[in-house]
Amino acid sequence: MFGLIGHSTSFEAARRKALELGFDHIAEGDLDVWCSAPPQLVEHLEVTSLTGKTIEGAYIDSCFVPEMLSRFKTARRKVLNAMELAQKKGINITALGGFTSIIFENFNLLKHQTIRSTTLEWERFTTGNTHTAWVISRQVEINAPLLGIDLSKARVAVVGATGDIGSAVCRWLTKRTGIKELLMVARRQQPLQDLQQELGGGSILSLDEALPEADVVVWVASMPRTLEIDADRLQKPCLMIDGGYPKNLDSRVAGKGVHILKGGIVEFVSDIGWTMMENAEWQMEKPQRQMFACFAEAILLEFESCHTNFSWGRNNITLEKMDFIGAASMRHGFTTLNLQGQLQAAAA
Repeated sequence: MFGLIGHSTSFEAARRKALELGFDHIAEGDLDVWCSAPPQLVEHLEVTSLTGKTIEGAYIDSCFVPEMLSRFKTARRKVLNAMELAQKKGINITALGGFTSIIFENFNLLKHQTIRSTTLEWERFTTGNTHTAWVISRQVEINAPLLGIDLSKARVAVVGATGDIGSAVCRWLTKRTGIKELLMVARRQQPLQDLQQELGGGSILSLDEALPEADVVVWVASMPRTLEIDADRLQKPCLMIDGGYPKNLDSRVAGKGVHILKGGIVEFVSDIGWTMMENAEWQMEKPQRQMFACFAEAILLEFESCHTNFSWGRNNITLEKMDFIGAASMRHGFTTLNLQGQLQAAAA
């Protein structure tokens, strides 16, 4: 059995969903009530691969909402409690989705393996970052040519290059695509220099320097609320892949010749039949089929009977792991989100 640990996109969205599910006592409470609410296994799933194999899964709502991010201890407790519930339910492999993965990595929850009387078995969990990195990399390869961008002549900027997903995308772009130049952007200089040495190349630039030079921008960092992007300074055409969370790049930049694609999202071959993803309509055009690639990783690992923490730690994503999960993704019926629909609508 696979598991997905998720959360609502806002406090108000969480309250609406709780009412729909019959958790009135939680829905009517204030944020302090939600801070103390335990995780809930709210839905059982059944998914059938293109190969014909059918697996079962479960969606666990951590009862975390983004408004809790400033409460360090609460955020930490929410994620660990949801992981404990997944393990107690006997789930083989569970993906951390949305902010739960970010909280796990940034707050170093590996130090907290024992939750009450439960010792968490790390091999039962995955961040899903390998599949996300593969999907974003493929989105560059597939969509750049649709805009007339020749990757062999293109400069590609990766914003958040030293993160787990960002560094993996940099490896793929450098080793597999033959891009003209990789532009690496991140807050800390030493990790950037280490990555540059590992890759044997790439230019280290500030965000302000990189954006006007890039034909393709892969954004895998959280975007500061105060950031403004002047579309007039960008290359035309420019492909911008929004691989961060939450996905709000389209609200920060718009202009003729600038094409924004939601990154790290896949579409399954058939409807899954879940209700929780209806909350993701602001992210997904087809919530019954589309999902974050990190969630899909747990499904793929269950299809492959590969019950291990496939994506774990930072900078452990190899090209070989990306090859494995990418091949599984296509074999079992997932496709990457692309610009074809947008371009056809614009031409009509």
